[in-house]
Amino acid sequence: MDIRKEFLEFFESKGHGIVESSPLVPDDATLLFTNAGMVQFKSIFAGQESIPEPPRAASCQTCIRAGGKHNDLDNVGYTSRHHTFFEMLGNFSFGDYFKAEAIDYAWEFVTKRLKLEVEKLYVTVHESDDEAYAMWQKHVDKERIYKFGDKDNFWQMGDTGPCGPCSEIFYDQGESFDSEEDVMGGEGDRYLEIWNLVFMQYDRDGEGNLNPLPKPSIDTGMGLERVQSIIEGKSSNYDSSLFMPIINEVEKLTGKAYVYDQGASYRVIADHIRAVSFLLAQGVNFDKEGRGYVLRRILRRAVRHGFLLGLRKPFMHKLVDIVVKLMGDHYSYLGQKKAHIEEMILLEEERFFTTIEAGIDLFNKELAGTDGVFSGEVAFKLYDTYGFPLDLTQDMLREKGLGLDTDTFDAFMKQQRERAKAAWKGSGDAEASGDFKAVKEELGVNDFIGYDTLRVETKVAALFDTAFQRVETLAGEGWVMLEQTPFYAQSGGQAGDSGEIEGFGSVLDTKKFFDLNLSQVKLDATLQEGMAVNAAVSAYRDEITRHHSATHLLHAALRDILGEHVTQAGSLVEHDRLRFDFSHPKALSAKQLEQLENRVNDQVARAIERKTELMGIEQAKARGAMALFGEKYDEQVRVVDFEGASIELCGGTHVHNTSEIGLFLITKESGVSAGVRRIEAICSKAALHFVKQQRSTLTQIEKEVKNSDPMQGIGKLKAQIAELKEQIKQLQFSAKQELSSEEIKGTTVVVDTIEGGNIKEVVDEIKNRHESVAVMLFMKKGDKVLIAAGAKNCAVKAGAWVKEIAPVLGGGGGGRDDFAQAGGKDPSKLDVAIKEAKTFAKATIDL
Repeated sequence: MDIRKEFLEFFESKGHGIVESSPLVPDDATLLFTNAGMVQFKSIFAGQESIPEPPRAASCQTCIRAGGKHNDLDNVGYTSRHHTFFEMLGNFSFGDYFKAEAIDYAWEFVTKRLKLEVEKLYVTVHESDDEAYAMWQKHVDKERIYKFGDKDNFWQMGDTGPCGPCSEIFYDQGESFDSEEDVMGGEGDRYLEIWNLVFMQYDRDGEGNLNPLPKPSIDTGMGLERVQSIIEGKSSNYDSSLFMPIINEVEKLTGKAYVYDQGASYRVIADHIRAVSFLLAQGVNFDKEGRGYVLRRILRRAVRHGFLLGLRKPFMHKLVDIVVKLMGDHYSYLGQKKAHIEEMILLEEERFFTTIEAGIDLFNKELAGTDGVFSGEVAFKLYDTYGFPLDLTQDMLREKGLGLDTDTFDAFMKQQRERAKAAWKGSGDAEASGDFKAVKEELGVNDFIGYDTLRVETKVAALFDTAFQRVETLAGEGWVMLEQTPFYAQSGGQAGDSGEIEGFGSVLDTKKFFDLNLSQVKLDATLQEGMAVNAAVSAYRDEITRHHSATHLLHAALRDILGEHVTQAGSLVEHDRLRFDFSHPKALSAKQLEQLENRVNDQVARAIERKTELMGIEQAKARGAMALFGEKYDEQVRVVDFEGASIELCGGTHVHNTSEIGLFLITKESGVSAGVRRIEAICSKAALHFVKQQRSTLTQIEKEVKNSDPMQGIGKLKAQIAELKEQIKQLQFSAKQELSSEEIKGTTVVVDTIEGGNIKEVVDEIKNRHESVAVMLFMKKGDKVLIAAGAKNCAVKAGAWVKEIAPVLGGGGGGRDDFAQAGGKDPSKLDVAIKEAKTFAKATIDL
């Protein structure tokens, strides 16, 4: 049974709009990942956006719970139900139907469509929700309806805001589950929760009071993986057809049969390859922080479990194919991105397998100095820096009969979690809240007319203070909404417009909030709602437009030269620069950068006319227009076409002809994260300014090197430097020859001062010239003294020698038997130190 299809068709028949799964990276500054079906509707439930039409929806939402507040990562593989990646089926009502219909729909679907046995179904309600309790008795005997408190049956979005009781449907898996926890309300697996119906009927205020909502709503969630296992009669999600084909592939790779009780590593790998594949397909890349770091942790955890199964070479990339076969029909982008996913995983695996080997080296070094209990700090370093699993470290210690300082390890882990929690500040985007919904419902969305009009006479539709609260008049700083606006709101990487409200003040920036185009202003005179004003965009717009069109040409050139795996991973377009991030596994060569620059400049010289059309999204894709994953597009999309050079879906501003772009120069190519590169470039006036600067710098270099050919002049300087270095080296060597020495029982003893050079190299040089030698050198450095000692084939131990002499100079140090270093703070005692060093060496050799 295709449960996804059954669910969506069922609710479509009930008048629900079918909504596609939103991206795993949510349009929500407070969340790391999309972790529930309601995330994409959060602003509607919170009253920040208008209710859509129809006012009911259904979706199959991809979710990740592997970071932040909702983190199941450590449990995955060790329980039958936890996953990092899962699919949540949900139906939603936005002030439309409520409890009765939600209960009826849920019961009809599970009993008629899924055909689950009625006698195996149980229901819970909130202890105060007599209404739901009565409604359920229409379908279920009251003996199978349980009441629980807030902990189990009350849901809220946050400390304040929409909330309400919930009702859950449970499935009885049978008496084979017989632990103390296998009761309704327990933690066992016998009674398995399959569907949660949230009745959003209250608004909790700042004092904790529950105020009834005028239009209660419904939010439900049902885990696809759980339902699939029940339909197939499996006691674990991992035994279902969603996971077993992946586990079977792991069996082939390891050559070992999967046994459930010992199979945690197989389950970890099967779960994690799904999460990694979807995140990479949706544009998340391996990184040192944020979402990319969570992606890296998921993959490395899987690789560690492969290591425990005996795999010593990259293997995760080989499992992408089976994930695509299982899920690619419903999520077509998996197949489209398959090669990219495999390549990114392979590169990360290769890095990590190298890290594991380095971790083993660290383990062995620490082991050499361990007596009884292995350092918890080093174990944490193995875990955190080298990705070593704690259980692997413990297994290796058990083989040596050693224990582990787990208290210290746990303390470091706690510190890390606190740092990670403190470091996550959301996506970094400002999350504005204000009177947007009311304004939108009253006035509608204002019109952007700035594609071709940069100055317009218009009216002030609404004014907001700096906290986005609506005001009738505004002085100083705040935000203005114009009925018709020429100012482009920041979007798609293009910077928001600046300019002026003539006679009133400056427009500093322009942004979009809930589809309202608002301009940030700094006023010299007071504005009032309804005022007629003249609004003018600054001259920066022309330069922004040129850089935006250049970005399109660059994107197309990258795909032509590097391959179609290149996809946009981010962009910034300003008046004096552009920045373009794209998926690619390695740095670009100088030749490739030259090809890109030449390609764009050639298309600029060809003077290609820009064509802009509105059309349906599917028609646009059929024309070859590039669409970005996760972007929300209207039914009608704007297609920007530089014929034969670039065609993209884009709402930004662009030149009429590529010749307007002017000179295009790439200024930098760098890595952003694993698998993501960045090109920074300039064009038009910024490029002209850059060339003038470079020319001025070149003239200055010619003067400095006193040569009209700078490279020739630099070559002469390098030759002079090399000659001077050789002279210094010879002087240092000659200084070494003059050091005083004496022979004691066949051992050469050298104790002296040197004026300069590398003190360690001088010690090594002396050791190389003698069969048996003990050498200690001193070198003044300002008000300090450097000490270096070496020993070779003699009774003197350098480390002990340094420890004995350094205190004479008010310092300390130590090292190995053959070489040691120290520092002193009292140069006035240098003569005493030399004398005592000679005495120590003689006494040691004479023993």
